[in-house]
Amino acid sequence: MNLHDFYYELPQEQIAQDPLEDRSGSRLLILNKESGHIRHGIFREVIEELHPGDCLVVNDTKVIPARLIGNKVGTDAKIEVLLLKRRKENLWETLVKPGKKARPGTRIRFGEGLLVGEVRDVVEDGNRIIRFEYDGVFEEILDQLGQMPLPPYITHQLKDKNRYQTVYAKHDGSAAAPTAGLHFTPMLLEAIREKGVKIAHVTLHVGLGTFRPVKVENIQEHHMHSEFYVVEEEQAQIINETKASGKRVIAVGTTSCRTLESATGEDGILSAGSGWTDIFIYPGYTFRMTDCLITNFHLPESTLLMLVSALAGRDQILAAYEEAVREGYRFFSFGDAMLIK
Repeated sequence: MNLHDFYYELPQEQIAQDPLEDRSGSRLLILNKESGHIRHGIFREVIEELHPGDCLVVNDTKVIPARLIGNKVGTDAKIEVLLLKRRKENLWETLVKPGKKARPGTRIRFGEGLLVGEVRDVVEDGNRIIRFEYDGVFEEILDQLGQMPLPPYITHQLKDKNRYQTVYAKHDGSAAAPTAGLHFTPMLLEAIREKGVKIAHVTLHVGLGTFRPVKVENIQEHHMHSEFYVVEEEQAQIINETKASGKRVIAVGTTSCRTLESATGEDGILSAGSGWTDIFIYPGYTFRMTDCLITNFHLPESTLLMLVSALAGRDQILAAYEEAVREGYRFFSFGDAMLIK
């Protein structure tokens, strides 16, 4: 399959720049993956599509304020550092701009020296390994100095950091939000539970590799960056029991879906545990655990668009996206949602 097979036209003005005041007030496009039939609604109405005994699987990762603006020691040149992956206690893999100013040995000062980083190595894709020096608790300093790492297509300043977190975010570690979960409110989740729908939690710390552009024409040659996931024993049991009873496992977001598919064996059983996954799901993939998916609208030619195309069929997904464009849906991280059932 070629990269251009996953292209669609999107007017710039339909890229959502700000989150809605009411999380659950986004629009919802409902796509039946068997028939291709499309319906339109409001996100909070997703409860009407859920059946008692079904299981929603959410990703409870928490976005860290991973974007740091500092100055190069010696020249005072401005340098931007984005934390991607913790290698050891004070050692991080990072994305640095401009990279040419950050050779090994370069020292970068943040917040008047509250935090200092030294570039130790240059690795795959030009990422830098930086060792940080500080007094106190790293997470507290990061909370003080760091900014939320919003995607580059969002140009507006985020007024409230919590709007780039799900209401169930728990475990620090992501460089980007699992955005399908941004639509849920505590009230909606409670109503879903009261209906008899189970809610299970998995963790996948989202790295920027998920969002990196595909640069090869033949998509099978694309390599995903690895991301760390955790599936707890109790949560695996809930999900496996749902599957065994013939009810549906509904992934909230592509990150939950990728976690489920990474940790499920060929026998269809989800294993508890933790590890790194670089799973790349595109058309032709056979899903082992995921029955349905709640997701946002994704960038043209992205690995996420390829994943949803694997679940519902490329032609049906592109037809649904074309209709969403015509209907004026809001796209990407702060945009509207889609249920593939």
